[in-house]
Amino acid sequence: MQAIEPFTGGKFNSIPIICGPTASGKSALALSLCETTGGELCSMDSMQIYRGMNIGTAKPTQEEQKRVPHHLIDLIDPTGNFSVAAYRDLALACIKDCLGRGHLPVFCGGTGQYASALAQGITYLPVDVVPSVHDGLLQEAADKGYAQLHAELALIDPESAEKIHPNNKKRVLRALEIYRQTGKTMTYFNEQSKKDGPQYPFALFAIDWDRETLYERMDFRVEQMMEAGLLAEVEYLQHIGMTSDNTAMQAIGYKELFSYLAGDSTLEEAVSLIKQKTRNYGKRQLTWFRNMGGVQWIRPSDLDAILEKIQNRLQDQTNNYDL
Repeated sequence: MQAIEPFTGGKFNSIPIICGPTASGKSALALSLCETTGGELCSMDSMQIYRGMNIGTAKPTQEEQKRVPHHLIDLIDPTGNFSVAAYRDLALACIKDCLGRGHLPVFCGGTGQYASALAQGITYLPVDVVPSVHDGLLQEAADKGYAQLHAELALIDPESAEKIHPNNKKRVLRALEIYRQTGKTMTYFNEQSKKDGPQYPFALFAIDWDRETLYERMDFRVEQMMEAGLLAEVEYLQHIGMTSDNTAMQAIGYKELFSYLAGDSTLEEAVSLIKQKTRNYGKRQLTWFRNMGGVQWIRPSDLDAILEKIQNRLQDQTNNYDL
């Protein structure tokens, strides 16, 4: 693990990652932590990287961005492609930049793969798949259906199949592509990619709401987004040529409203579906971060009390490294 020199503003033993499910209060907590430590906020959200997708991704407002510097948002257009490996490289560069200027990088977001890439030091070994393998699997998906492909994955790589939802077509295809191209499973490559460990020491925190309250917060978040103009945002994206086939438009909120604009549902039905899918996604986030390990779950209470707990953890000098 790389050693980091102490910097102006006090010693910290690790870089904080505020993670957990959507609508749990991560952003407000991270903003306050940045303000109390002189830190800078680094997004850990796979949808906030897209320009023009602001309301539906709960992207920091202009006012919030004025409070503290923000990084790793608005990186590419919605038509572009982005990978976990690309995020990891940019995040590590961001850490180096912040520390070089004497500021604590504070990561905040609910994308589990991004958190794992940083905290577990996953390097994502490249596997280039030839077009014939990719095209062959697409044809099989058309003939047999993705449920059958997921069943095949469960036989050759049960660990990956357990982690990948059958409806996640992109990841099911990727796992099978890797196996057919190399004869080795995605699980094997994931294990190999963790050999070097994390490049920096990280400390992970999440606010631990009871499930009922968390779901209520999620529903309220969706209502706030609609009031803030999410439908108009989707209409604009449609106007500039985006369709439901674009990867970015698969994000919760955008896909459902595209269906509404296409006449496939009423607005009430679309909003109800957004709430349902948000709750389902939040459940998957909880599963990811609880299985990931190393996350300190803090019961919700007074914000100052939570901040004190986190700062005490970051300043605990019983560890053998300082930032």
